[in-house]
Amino acid sequence: MEPIDIGIWVTAGLFLVVVLGMRVAFAAALAGLVGLVWIFWSKKGYAGDDFLWALTVAVKTAGQVPHSKVASQALSLIPTFILIGYLAYYAGLTRALFEAAKRWIAWVPGGLAVSTVFATAGFAAVSGASVATAAVFARIAIPEMLKIGYDKRFAAGVVAAGGTLASLIPPSAILVIYAIIVEQDVGKLLLAGFIPGVVSACIYGLLIVGLALTLKNFGPPVRGFTWGQRFRALPPALPIVFVVVTIIFFVYNPFGGDAWGTPTEGGAIGAFVVFLMALWRGMRWPQFKDALLETARLSVMIFTIIWGVLIYVRFLGFADLPGAFSDWITSLDQSPMLTLVLILLAYAVLGMFMDAIGMLLLTLPVVYPAVMALNGGEFVSAEDSAFGMSGPMCAIWFGILVVKMAEFCLITPPIGLNCFVVAGVRDDLTVQDVFKGVTPFFIADAITIAVLIMVPGIVLWLPSFA
Repeated sequence: MEPIDIGIWVTAGLFLVVVLGMRVAFAAALAGLVGLVWIFWSKKGYAGDDFLWALTVAVKTAGQVPHSKVASQALSLIPTFILIGYLAYYAGLTRALFEAAKRWIAWVPGGLAVSTVFATAGFAAVSGASVATAAVFARIAIPEMLKIGYDKRFAAGVVAAGGTLASLIPPSAILVIYAIIVEQDVGKLLLAGFIPGVVSACIYGLLIVGLALTLKNFGPPVRGFTWGQRFRALPPALPIVFVVVTIIFFVYNPFGGDAWGTPTEGGAIGAFVVFLMALWRGMRWPQFKDALLETARLSVMIFTIIWGVLIYVRFLGFADLPGAFSDWITSLDQSPMLTLVLILLAYAVLGMFMDAIGMLLLTLPVVYPAVMALNGGEFVSAEDSAFGMSGPMCAIWFGILVVKMAEFCLITPPIGLNCFVVAGVRDDLTVQDVFKGVTPFFIADAITIAVLIMVPGIVLWLPSFA
């Protein structure tokens, strides 16, 4: 059997065991190890005496992955970004952000829900973790919406959908993972996510306003705040802006010249700044310990998935499956844009059965080379490309599109992680309630994806200056 055939069979088995319920990290590591043994053994003609040799070589090959790949400086961004979010929560910045959004925005139809969306977007700018964002605002925003008459399912849906904005708005852990897998510049990708994240939040807000104008018994606007009350709500929320500016300045020097530091250094300084704010606002050892433990739990989960999937990726290299898939994609007799849309639709289906990070890690080693080949290659110029952009810019544009699809997967049944988190925080909600509540936001996400495809400048404008 040829290596490519082995690659197809092992990949099919991997998706089968994932659908049956095995954790992505362990399924990918097992599939990668089995695939490596199969390939090495096939080279010896499946001789019985050579199976132990093939197993030994496969174990040594797989064993090199965790250290060689994960000992990357860029990956140190992930725990620092997550820590920033939890420290901001214990510093009281999240409640201050929500209060400011409520006083300035809640007067519009569906105003408290719109305020929640923009508050989650603001918190996403210091969090980087969708799960953390959803968990925090499930405690803060849902009780406020229930008090004034919102349906509990829709209130939960607003928080679950709003939490997904952390996947795009920098600092974003998923964008960092994408950059590492496809070997692209982390700083440019983080910059590229900012405007699409804001656009996505605005589309969510417009959807809520439209629902409030057309549906009866929707949550009423919240009025009565004076201009003095509005302006007094801003200073407690300003530290969020300060942290965001600190990180962005280190990733991209807005005054020209070289960047002031690496994204890793920016993340570390951002975490230190939020730590000082948390101490100033009264955080004590129990809260600090909880922030560290939550950060460690989420970081270990992400790193474990990365370790397992990279073993599978190593196997894919031996099987040459990415190259074969790229050749097949480019041979299709249809427009490259239609092929790209079909790939994104395939991500929507996969997201029903896999978590966002695992899905990206499993598919990008195969899909990314195919998309780059569709555009004309890694080093194609904008004039000669299929999508009207150079190879490096296509890598950034596709990264934002695929991460937006990962956001979509965070709220799709039956795996939508944000929905499970919101239901877990609130005893009065079931997972089914949350899934019903997020249904309208599927339309908003589809509109956002369409806008980013039709107007790629939304994604590429900021990175073009870096």
